[in-house]
This record gives sequence, structure tokens and C-alpha cells, in this order.
Amino acid sequence: MDLTGARWRKSTRSGNDAGACVEVADNLAGRVHVRDSKDRDGGLLTFTPAAWRAFVEPARTH
Repeated sequence: MDLTGARWRKSTRSGNDAGACVEVADNLAGRVHVRDSKDRDGGLLTFTPAAWRAFVEPARTH
């Protein structure tokens, strides 16, 4: 999987010194990739955009 064009970001709520975060790349066509910010070369999760929205929406409403 080629992720060279991925723009990774993390939540602004995580702050600058938060070490336990996930990073999300949602700029690649048809996929949203999620990885651990402490282990960027480790595994990642891949979602369709619809599945990602369904996954994060409950967290946004609480």
C-alpha cells in the first residue's frame, strides 16, 4: 500500500505533548488510514470514508 502522499494529522484536543494518540490520513481517495502516533511504522487500520464516519460519529456526540 503506497502511503507516500498521506497527510497525517491528530486531533487538536490531543495537545502538543500527548504521546498516546492516533493519527489519521483522510486525503487518499476512497480510504481513511489510522495509525498509532508512538509506532508510526507499526500496523494501521484502513476504513472506507463511510465506515470511518460511522466509527467516529458516536465519539463526537458525547
